[in-house]
Amino acid sequence: MSSWIPDILGEGFDQRTIELGVDPDGEGAIVATLVRYRPTSADGVQADGPPILYVHGYTDYFFQRHIAEHLHAHGHQLYALDLRKCGRSLREDQTPHYISDLSLYDAELERALAIVHEETGRDVVMMAHSTGGLIVPLWLDRRRRNGRRDGVIGEVLNSPWLDLQGSALMRTPLVSAAIEAVGRTRPMAVVPGRSLDTYGSSISAKVHGEWTYNTVSKPLAGFPIRFGWIRAVRRAQAHLHRGINVGVPTLVLRSAVSFRSNEYVPEVDSADAVLDVGQIARWSGCLGDRVSVVPIDGARHDIFLSVAAVREHAFAEVDAWLDHLPAPTPPQTPAAPAVAGPAGGSPAGADETAAVSPIVEGADSVTDGADSVAADSR
Repeated sequence: MSSWIPDILGEGFDQRTIELGVDPDGEGAIVATLVRYRPTSADGVQADGPPILYVHGYTDYFFQRHIAEHLHAHGHQLYALDLRKCGRSLREDQTPHYISDLSLYDAELERALAIVHEETGRDVVMMAHSTGGLIVPLWLDRRRRNGRRDGVIGEVLNSPWLDLQGSALMRTPLVSAAIEAVGRTRPMAVVPGRSLDTYGSSISAKVHGEWTYNTVSKPLAGFPIRFGWIRAVRRAQAHLHRGINVGVPTLVLRSAVSFRSNEYVPEVDSADAVLDVGQIARWSGCLGDRVSVVPIDGARHDIFLSVAAVREHAFAEVDAWLDHLPAPTPPQTPAAPAVAGPAGGSPAGADETAAVSPIVEGADSVTDGADSVAADSR
């Protein structure tokens, strides 16, 4: 494992490469990248709250300096993980974001958690957006079922992708079976549909937004969706729909409304233009026993990329929720972290990869709505 080096975000940010071995999906050596925010200036802020470990979504990577700065000002050190083949972790000749089983991400999640605990001696609060908001709860559920209740004391989910968006007509046994069959036999085939840059245009400073980021790592119209990847997502969502228990308190933030458009219009700036917020509300109860769901009026899909007044409202909700968590673990000298095996081994939670039942509701838009899936599954 590498040492910390300066990160692309500039002063106060460092990154560390996590070697994961050979890709079980056959695309060579894979890595994840852990980013941390540790300001060099003496600002007098004491990091006495639990550290935060952030996980991004699809067609995404960590670039949100303002999240790190806000959490630091409120006593929380932020770490952020660019998953394998995403953002800083994408290597030449690899397919951006491709993975055949979301439980394979357990490898970098465990390694990142061990590093954060090694450095801070504290239990962690997870923060995850969109697809990350599907990956993290299922990982926590697997940890709990495997007797691992240590290390994490809460999670904040920012517009988690708990079900596929689009036309309800596509939630049929036929489409579920088609995703399963094509994803199994032609995993790298691209889901047909027109890519939309509606959401990307609303947030990018190059178009209608205020945020500056690398549009190679986060294209305005998103990366192509592969059938093998959407099959993995669908299986994960089907498992969540049967009910899981993350074992820790959960805060779910979502926009108050969704708004679909094939092109940018001003209404996109105050709604979730990617996911169906009704589906987020519907399935949040499947996360466990202590779930708080807070709709944020005027929020975009990424709540913390909303206009200033809206994101300040969202930050206030997070701050209040964090203040009411159980007391964090006091700093201690941690034991040497366990070293996880290479990612090429059998995936954790392999029992969750049974074929998706064609009667499971939620196998959403892949053809009519393929525009939705192909462009906006972030």
